[in-house]
Amino acid sequence: MSDTYQHHDTARFSDEKIDELYSKLGVEDFDKHADKRFDERFDNDCLIQLDDISYSYQGLRASHDKKIDEAALPYALKHVNLRIASGEFVGIIGPSGAGKSTLASIISGAIPHHYHGTLYGSARVAGRDTCEVSLTDISQVVGSILQDIDAQMVASEVEDELLFGLENFGIPRDQIEVRLQQALKATGITELRDREIATLSGGQKQKVALAAILALQPRILVLDEPTAALDPESSQVIFEILQTLSHMRGITVLVIEQKVALLADFCERIVVMNQGSIAADDTPRKVFAQSALLRQIGVDTPRMTRVSNQLYDKGLLLARQTCLSVTETAQLIDDVVKHGVSALDADTDEKIDAGAAEKTSVSQHHAAQHMATTQHMASPQQGRHDPQHEAGPQHQPILQVDDVSFNYSNGDGVLDVNFALYPGDVLAVVGQNGAGKTTLTKLINGLLKPRKGNVTVAGLNTKTTPTSTLATQVATLFQNPDRQLSKNTVLEELIFSLTLHGTDEATATQTARRFAKHFKLPSDASPFQLSRGQRQLLALGCVLILDPKLIILDEPTSGLDYLECMTIMQQVKAMTHTGCAVLMVCHDMEVVSDFADRLLVMAHGCVLKDAGLLDSFTDEKIMKQAYLQPPQVMQLSQALTRKTSAAFEGLTQVNEIVTQTERLIEVPSTAEDRTQNATPAQTERLIHHD
Repeated sequence: MSDTYQHHDTARFSDEKIDELYSKLGVEDFDKHADKRFDERFDNDCLIQLDDISYSYQGLRASHDKKIDEAALPYALKHVNLRIASGEFVGIIGPSGAGKSTLASIISGAIPHHYHGTLYGSARVAGRDTCEVSLTDISQVVGSILQDIDAQMVASEVEDELLFGLENFGIPRDQIEVRLQQALKATGITELRDREIATLSGGQKQKVALAAILALQPRILVLDEPTAALDPESSQVIFEILQTLSHMRGITVLVIEQKVALLADFCERIVVMNQGSIAADDTPRKVFAQSALLRQIGVDTPRMTRVSNQLYDKGLLLARQTCLSVTETAQLIDDVVKHGVSALDADTDEKIDAGAAEKTSVSQHHAAQHMATTQHMASPQQGRHDPQHEAGPQHQPILQVDDVSFNYSNGDGVLDVNFALYPGDVLAVVGQNGAGKTTLTKLINGLLKPRKGNVTVAGLNTKTTPTSTLATQVATLFQNPDRQLSKNTVLEELIFSLTLHGTDEATATQTARRFAKHFKLPSDASPFQLSRGQRQLLALGCVLILDPKLIILDEPTSGLDYLECMTIMQQVKAMTHTGCAVLMVCHDMEVVSDFADRLLVMAHGCVLKDAGLLDSFTDEKIMKQAYLQPPQVMQLSQALTRKTSAAFEGLTQVNEIVTQTERLIEVPSTAEDRTQNATPAQTERLIHHD
């Protein structure tokens, strides 16, 4: 990539949408001079400039006249060069440990002012070297949200959290209330203003953190997994707000995110990181066109990209066309089915860098092996458990929730909840932030007692059974694995889980070693030296080692990369084959679609629906009430059913869509046959390709 990055235009909102978002943001009242607070010499063409940045968390800052002994230190970043212009909306993706959060810390000034290590190279923000400017001054330009939201909270109440930054930055008193109200309204949490932060859900805390940053009106936003605990509707709204700030106010937005479909929809540029270096940097379409390369390094691609890639691989497209959205993919398939060849722009593939395809093919052998593994991992539909088929008189439920109600002092809680879980079930509890999902899990594991009704786990009533006894039957994996880890080594952590419940030391040690080997975790390593995904895997191991009857997962894949997500969920799925039941709170509808048997849809503390995936996701009324969006493939299935053929109805997986498309058309066997229905431009392109 050249030193100067060419700005890419993306689709704009309609005037009505802009007015709506402007109204929410109160943009017309924002401080018009805020951009000049930090540096009058602000360079609009290059707001962020990183030159040959290398960083290790060990050692001291290297002097400019000394060379780094790269073999001696483990480097989180290696020779990173990056240019970001004012107003760009940039997504940063990569596997766990790729250096994404370290890159964010460099830009925000946390490195070198907070984290001390070995830093080499130059980092300039708004024309100033971050090493020569105080962190206080940098923070007036760069607003950051950490991956660990709890570590960022400084106040006990929501209002005080927002006021803390405003008052510390010396914002005039007459502006503070206006900014506070605007930020709360923009993030949809006006009603939480007087709430204690300790009573909020993880998703609500993320919104509070974002509101606190928006109130400061920074020139740059650096967000590390800002939607990790948000429901789909809230995630969409947050990205709409960020895009509006980027396009209309010129705010530069950098988002580290695992939800690649969101990035494809909103970002104009994607930076892919791997092993501390930048592996790719281009438009979403060009980056996601390199699907084999991305899979090889452990990065997911949007489901719609998978569909278009598989259509091409099966010879159903004249040339590779990388789709990013449901609308785009539906149009492509409709053209293929009705005309035999794609009627989309024949130059689509020319917009994809030719070198990207060559770069992908260089690793074809290794990528093919890796993809075969990951595709097998990502096909949980095979052999999926059918709870309705097995639930009968001979099968007693592991979990029975009968007419359960509970409410906190502020009135929130759950009301008249009824459902059951049988051996082998995987139930996904879904709904908007604050719908009562976490409260429900606490009622099941005994941390809360029902005010009305009964919860029975493996025959034990949670009202009368001690929590310690319930813990032998129901195990909980929290969203933040660090809350469950306390020992010095991986082995000690696993042993502790067993001895805590009465297992003798020798047996516990033997079992723990077996689990550590099975999960491919280093026995002697400190848990806190592991990556986020490894810590999550260790916490899961501490849960599974107890052989519980019921497993409760609270956002088990939050903040994990694609391969880590697949590993975690495959381990969980394997437990169901031994008769264990799983209750999973999850906001990632793609993960839900891949691994769950049925949905428990909640809103305002009530259960709206308890049914299979297809029945639930195709119920538009329920989806709207719960502020949910069906997975992309199901949206595509519905669009194609309306637009193309009823044969697409009810399809839930990428391979099902592709197979059905293949059935509906007659595939020409040779290039000569395939050119008969093609336009002249397509014919020329096809001949050149072949």
